[in-house]
Amino acid sequence: MDTKLSHAEITYNRIPSYATSHSPFEVRYGLNSLTPLDFILIPKESKLRFKARVRAKEMKLYDQVRAQIKKVNEHYKSKANKNLIHLEFKLEDLVATLEKG
Repeated sequence: MDTKLSHAEITYNRIPSYATSHSPFEVRYGLNSLTPLDFILIPKESKLRFKARVRAKEMKLYDQVRAQIKKVNEHYKSKANKNLIHLEFKLEDLVATLEKG
């Protein structure tokens, strides 16, 4: 059971979210989590500059994720407010309240 849970967690963290278009791991660390095969394929000279490139990519990624979340939230807001009726009350209007009882 324990090994299946960790596999599920890794899989979940690698799948892009609809709201952000990026995986949770990628949003947090700036790149998708690596698998054992990924470590074999990275040439040694690129490992030295890896951290600086990752940091620069993270900075851009956070802005992209923020913009994507804002876009998705606006979409949901417009759908939720589609049939909304705007009511304005004046100071002297009587407003009924519902009491739980």
